[in-house]
Amino acid sequence: MASTASTASTTRLTRAERDLLLRLLELPTVSMLESEDEPRLWEAQRSYADAARDLGFDVVHHAAAEASELTGDQVPLAVRRAVEDRPGFLAAQPSLVLALGPDLPRTNTVMFNVHLDTVAGLEPVGFDGRRFTGRGAIDAKGPAVALLAGIRAALAAAPDRLADTRVLIQAVSGEEGGAMGVFGTRPLLRRGWYGRLNVFCEPTGMRVLSRSTAAMTACVRVDGDDAIDDRPAAGHNATVLLGHLAQRLAVRLPEHAAGGQVCVAGLHTGHLHNRVYGTGRLLLNCSYPDSATGRALADHLEREVADGVREFADAYRTHRVLARTAADAAAITRVEWHKRGLPALPAAVDPWAIDLMTPEGGPGRWPADEPSFTCDAIWMAGLPGAHTAILGPGDLDRNHAHAAGEYADLSDLEAFAGAVSGILVRFAARQHATTGGMRQ
Repeated sequence: MASTASTASTTRLTRAERDLLLRLLELPTVSMLESEDEPRLWEAQRSYADAARDLGFDVVHHAAAEASELTGDQVPLAVRRAVEDRPGFLAAQPSLVLALGPDLPRTNTVMFNVHLDTVAGLEPVGFDGRRFTGRGAIDAKGPAVALLAGIRAALAAAPDRLADTRVLIQAVSGEEGGAMGVFGTRPLLRRGWYGRLNVFCEPTGMRVLSRSTAAMTACVRVDGDDAIDDRPAAGHNATVLLGHLAQRLAVRLPEHAAGGQVCVAGLHTGHLHNRVYGTGRLLLNCSYPDSATGRALADHLEREVADGVREFADAYRTHRVLARTAADAAAITRVEWHKRGLPALPAAVDPWAIDLMTPEGGPGRWPADEPSFTCDAIWMAGLPGAHTAILGPGDLDRNHAHAAGEYADLSDLEAFAGAVSGILVRFAARQHATTGGMRQ
């Protein structure tokens, strides 16, 4: 597969930067929503901050979110339960904010957001001179290190202009595991740590994406009675009922997604062969491009479940094994929302920032007809005077993010570093031309 490296200039990673990436890859930082083990996020973020200090950055925030910040319907159910049931859940997953330059107005500030937590499934760490491997190589420890390389190059290229620009880096936890940024990015933005231009470092194939879907998670629950395998008709067969609903939802629900995606995901009832399981869970994850579409999709989902239950009851009401399940299907089936009501980031309408991000010979734009994806950029929705873009090296599928064999090519990381450098130099030049220099 060909590299996604941009045709624009690249910035070589130094030996120290390559070593930093290998160190970060060696440190397990798996989201606690996907692991029972405590991640070494404090250590990873301190290593990252030490490297940033060499460029002149100061640590202006390094702390975990407070439980009081995790209220409201937008906080996923899994996060609420973890905060309540797992002592130390938040304390083990801090977020870091680094600042370069004086305390300037937001109009003179660029913010970069990158997450250092990862999904589960640790991968062998290595570098063969061309390719980094390991969990987080592309999502998103590799981009995090390439970001520092790009800032280093910009400081070398235009030190005078950058003296009138403030650069913020958010190195967050709480992006993976379905946390949706509620204890990482969201609290930082609510504290005001963002700028006129805000770049979220996620794999986009070096294409600038200025919109982000949000996602909601529904759990279709069946809570009935088990039965022994010798008397299968005596209980409720949650496996068959949920299987029927899964097939219906997979076929019918996507037509209502309207710019989003429908993932009919895990179905679980039990592992043994010698019983009928009366309880079970079917998970669905649905993305949407705007709040109105999200609300409509949620309504369609609930109606499809209700219609599917009625269809099942009609089809099997006289079946010798499934009659009891059919008769009680409506009473034992319900939809439980694990995540709902999150904001989506609408497409940008800021020509100034779009032109800055996508100059001739630089990163291209994400195609208008290609679906976007969900990331922490959703929390920028509605913030005034702030343009948001998503940009990064590699591709979520091609580079096996969230899967076995995750990797990042050095050439892609260096292309991203070059893009970061160009963005900062152009931003500083435009601000300097507009203001004549903040310190004059």
